[in-house]
Amino acid sequence: MKEEAIFREQLPDLKDPLLIAGFDGWGNALGISRAMVSYLVRKLKGKPFARINPEPFYRFDEHRPLVKIEGGVLKSLSPPGGSFYAVKGRTTGRDLVILKANEPDLRWYHFVKEVFTLCSELGISTIITLGSMYDNVLHSDRIISSIVSDKELFPELAKKGVSPISYDGPGSIHSTLHFEAQKRGFKCISLWCHCPYYLEGATHFGLLSHLGALLSSLVEFELDMEEMGAKWKELNKQIERLIEDNPELNAMISELRKAKVRGSWANLKEARNEDGKVVHLKDFLKTR
Repeated sequence: MKEEAIFREQLPDLKDPLLIAGFDGWGNALGISRAMVSYLVRKLKGKPFARINPEPFYRFDEHRPLVKIEGGVLKSLSPPGGSFYAVKGRTTGRDLVILKANEPDLRWYHFVKEVFTLCSELGISTIITLGSMYDNVLHSDRIISSIVSDKELFPELAKKGVSPISYDGPGSIHSTLHFEAQKRGFKCISLWCHCPYYLEGATHFGLLSHLGALLSSLVEFELDMEEMGAKWKELNKQIERLIEDNPELNAMISELRKAKVRGSWANLKEARNEDGKVVHLKDFLKTR
């Protein structure tokens, strides 16, 4: 008997749907990808209708199941995997399918094949994947770059300040999805947020707010980003106070700003203090 890769409940009836996918894992700096799809599911009231069978795709010694134990009694066990959510019934624009998942450890081509099979069943022809990377950028920057399945998609992205990616190196599940999408005739856009490495351990609500606004504009749906904006305003004040009050941080940020003006970002592999120690704001930020 064939093992199911995706457990389906009743498939939703959708209008011209588009898939937005976000993954935990290698391409999820500052948790931007996962946080964005989680926010979309919550704010747009996404309804789960399918989930990934973890057995074929995940190593449990790498992604250990999460357990909840109360008073010595095991209450729940949640394996790695992911779920598909439907957002439908809106009066304008197209319906959405949102995939929130761990990046698979195993059988990537099989995983991708199963995702495209589900897309075909739902009438999905366009896919947007969300990723994020660490880069020599400032917390005040809002830089998003992309790869596309067709160059004709670039002009619209360029109007919104998104730049094309040039890269050679290790890939992620995004790249495999994208490569297969091109072969199968799907439109595919992969959006990548550039994250300041010194914010590691914090949540960049400002970049999340910018990404949410970009998605809302691209796909033409309404998304309330007021919550993200308010959180970023609070965190940004805290960051600026830390920079002002701490000479070590002040020197690091000043060097990054000078490098930006000089156009020499690529030569800055990491910001260090005088002792050669890498500086992260998570060492200074209050526990949130």
